[in-house]
Amino acid sequence: MINVTAIDELARRLSDLVPPGARAARDDLTANFRDALRAGLRKLDLVTREEFDVQRCVLLRTREKVEALEARVAEMDQPAGARSAPH
Repeated sequence: MINVTAIDELARRLSDLVPPGARAARDDLTANFRDALRAGLRKLDLVTREEFDVQRCVLLRTREKVEALEARVAEMDQPAGARSAPH
């Protein structure tokens, strides 16, 4: 989720940079900055930290399973005599 407070703060800071002669349009500029920032952020493929952490855990579990399967396949690829020989 987009942090609306941070966007509003950034829009306010941008409008503070407007020269004194254009201060009359400050509210309009602030609204335009806010809308432009929100639209730009919506276009990005962002996820929350919680979603990221969940997907990271899923990836780690999947990686462990793949490594276990790779080990099993490698074991199956060995000749029958090599598998039963003591190490």
